[in-house]
Amino acid sequence: MKVAIYARYSSDNQRDASIADQLRICRVHAENQGWQVVAEYTDHAMSGASLLRPGVQALIADGLRGRFEIVLAEAMDRLSRDQEDIAGLYKRMAYGGVKIVTLSEGEVTHLHVGLKGTMNALFLKDLADKTRRGQRGRVELGKSGGGNCYGYDVVKKLDANGEPVRGDRTINPFEAEVIRRIFRDYVAGKSPKRIAVALNKDGIRAPGGGDWGFSTLNGSARRGNGILNNEMYIGKLIWNRQRFVKDPDTGKRQARPNPESEWIIQHVPELRIVPEDLWDAAKARQVTLKLTRGDGGGRENHFRDRRRPRYLFSGLTRCGSCGGRLRDDLGRSARLFDGAQQRHLRQPQKHPPRPPRAARAQCPAPPLDGPGAVQGVLRRVHPGDEPPAYARTSLDRRGYCGAEADRA
Repeated sequence: MKVAIYARYSSDNQRDASIADQLRICRVHAENQGWQVVAEYTDHAMSGASLLRPGVQALIADGLRGRFEIVLAEAMDRLSRDQEDIAGLYKRMAYGGVKIVTLSEGEVTHLHVGLKGTMNALFLKDLADKTRRGQRGRVELGKSGGGNCYGYDVVKKLDANGEPVRGDRTINPFEAEVIRRIFRDYVAGKSPKRIAVALNKDGIRAPGGGDWGFSTLNGSARRGNGILNNEMYIGKLIWNRQRFVKDPDTGKRQARPNPESEWIIQHVPELRIVPEDLWDAAKARQVTLKLTRGDGGGRENHFRDRRRPRYLFSGLTRCGSCGGRLRDDLGRSARLFDGAQQRHLRQPQKHPPRPPRAARAQCPAPPLDGPGAVQGVLRRVHPGDEPPAYARTSLDRRGYCGAEADRA
């Protein structure tokens, strides 16, 4: 009989040798049974809580194509620890006429799927509860409850019994000065994008080792992430602000905020990096930028409203020959009345490619007042025809660049 072997290791056994060990004992068992091993599938350092693994997906696809008759694994939890997933895998293999055999349980039946699937699911829940209990204990002692953040170094030391002491951190002087620089520049009026560009120009690496981006600085004030929102920099350690749940369709984790009553807050003044006055000034500027202008500052607008273009094609339309942007009127662009765009309006099909900025001759702007200017432009664009209705209704008050943008 043709058999396929599957092996996996995860957080309970984090070593590549585990894969080789599983494959070896499965080969020996197949040889003793007189089976022919036709394929081996592996997943390295991947959790058994989801079937979204390349090895097991290839196993399912080949099983349904009839490449083998038996799936052999060390135990059911190597295939999956999720009760729904192991039941789905069993159902698919049964449909393809493939048996599942493990060294621990023998041939897998509906009884194994029900009982062992439940036990494996409970194991995952118990492991998660123990992990969170240990993290909470460290946080209540003022130690780190998870990963390290930018500005700090992990302290590695041993206790009296030679066991590693986890959760201790110390301030990284260089990164701390970068953080204070970011806050000072932000309070001085620079945007996060300009700050990120300046950091990249100075060769300063971002927290992940790459280039800085404005989202690394902005983050989310509601979730407390991003350089400008991390309260660890003022000596306040907050844990359990959010929880993660796994999407059953994609296998990706989704963050869900926890109520503030469930947060664990510890004060660690020895880890403060940003002075209180600098932090307060940055928070005040964040609030100011989120308020809608012109309404007395009483309403907070969404970031999409603040970035929404004035017109449908604002910033998107370009001349096909000279490459210049087509802008609106009223002086909202320094490139509005340059020579290339005027030539574009006067001879839209014949004007030369855009010359360098230093070589462009500046021409007087065509008149914008009254309907004559826009109507004249549109007649040159559409010779012999009346200007289209959409242009006559709205473009007279917007100017010739707006008309050209709508035409494009």
